[in-house]
Amino acid sequence: MKWFVKEGSIVREIWGKADTILFIFAGASAEFALNKSVDWLYFTGRLPADPLGRLFSTVGYARQIVFSEYDDAMRAIRQIAAIHQGVERSRNARIPDSAYRDVLFMLIDYSIRSFELLERELTLAEKEELFNVFYTVGEGMGVPGLPVNLHAWERMRAEHLQENLVKSHFTIDLYKQYRKHLGWYRYHLLRNVQMQLVPERVNALLGLGQGWLVDLLLPIYKFSRQLGVGTFLRNILLPENYKTQVIDLDMAVH
Repeated sequence: MKWFVKEGSIVREIWGKADTILFIFAGASAEFALNKSVDWLYFTGRLPADPLGRLFSTVGYARQIVFSEYDDAMRAIRQIAAIHQGVERSRNARIPDSAYRDVLFMLIDYSIRSFELLERELTLAEKEELFNVFYTVGEGMGVPGLPVNLHAWERMRAEHLQENLVKSHFTIDLYKQYRKHLGWYRYHLLRNVQMQLVPERVNALLGLGQGWLVDLLLPIYKFSRQLGVGTFLRNILLPENYKTQVIDLDMAVH
């Protein structure tokens, strides 16, 4: 049996923990709102109607691929490409290549940022391993212009952050939807996590600022995990509609 991501890989460790995935979700939800191609996600109506579900599905697809056998993962990757091609036909236009790269770049970047915030600093070899996995995903989807190594990705990521983000009426509307679907205290917590997690460019465009809440809560939460009650505390904070989905994310670590 050939796995898409080998057993014992740092990528499995990152994507096998619901806590890390929730932080990846938090970072991506900020940057999604600023992407110049976010209108494509509004075109189907799914994003404004259920922003948490839409973002969870993106993160969920990525996680499914990480833990699949190689052939199953490649089928899933081709299926994702086919879904996007269907949307393109419906709109009679092409999703910009940069939009595909942006999503892959987000998954790489927030995987690194989230794991390092919650666990420890990654080694260069571990970052390269993470990059290689998502490069294979992009290649399988037929995304052109991908960076060929980690160093090239870091350069392109910086360029994309400068060129492909803008605060628009979509940004404002999406944050209104986040608040509506999360409720005020979960929304406040989301913004505070984003303050700690996102690149400076994203923070500046969103006007998130520098919060103290996560600095205060994170050491307490890490200690609660050592005591075995961290998962219980996390689950209390989850929206009821997504609680089962998040709990299930912890169940398939290999």
